[in-house]
Amino acid sequence: MTEEPTTPSEYEVLNSTPIFTGRVISLRTDEVRMSDGTVATREVVGHPGAVAILALDEQERVVLVNQYRHPVRSYLDELPAGLLDVDGEPPLVGAQRELFEEAALRAGDWDVLVDLYASPGMTDEWVRVYLARDLVEVGEDERFVAEHEEITMTVRRVPLDQAISMVLAGEVTNASAVAGILAAGAARASGWSQLRPADSATPVGTMPDSATSANSLRT
Repeated sequence: MTEEPTTPSEYEVLNSTPIFTGRVISLRTDEVRMSDGTVATREVVGHPGAVAILALDEQERVVLVNQYRHPVRSYLDELPAGLLDVDGEPPLVGAQRELFEEAALRAGDWDVLVDLYASPGMTDEWVRVYLARDLVEVGEDERFVAEHEEITMTVRRVPLDQAISMVLAGEVTNASAVAGILAAGAARASGWSQLRPADSATPVGTMPDSATSANSLRT
C-alpha cells in the first residue's frame, strides 16, 4: 500500500532469503552490512500493514470492540481495525470498510490521528490510526455478516477520559488502541488543531493514487 522505505547506505542488504509465506505474514532473513562493515543476519516478518479507527461520537465516547486474539489467548479491548490486504485499496478506504464491518458505522469526518510501526525490531508492519467523527449507524439490513473471531466480537462506547484511564491502568494493551486513545487525548487538549488530513502522506512514501478523492470519501 506504500512505497518501500529507503535503506541507509551504511545498512546495505546483501542477501535476502525467504523462509515462510503465509496468508497474512511472511518471514525472511536479511544479511545486512552494519555501519562498521560487519555483516549481521536479521529475521524480518513481512506484513501488509493495517488501519485502526478511533471513532468518537458527539458525546466524546470512543467505540471499542472486544474480540478474541489467539496468539495471546485473551479477549482484548481494541479499536475497529483491519489489514491493508485489498490490492490497490487506499488506507482511508480500508478504514471506512473496517468501521462499517466491525462497528456498523459510517463517519462523515475523517482525519489522521497517529502513525506507528507496531514492532520495528522484527516486522515492517505499519499502522495508521484515523480519527472518525460525525458517526452514523448502519441499518440492520446492511450490516456485515461476522465470521471466525468476529462472531463473538462485542461493541461498546466508553467516554474518552475513561478509555485513557483504561490504557494507563493496563486494561487496554492493543498497540494501536493504546496509541490511538492517548493520541486522541492529546489532540483534544490542543483543540484538534494538529490533526492531519485523511489523505496525508504515509511515513514511508506517498499515499497510493486513487480515482476517489479524500473529499468524496467523507460519506
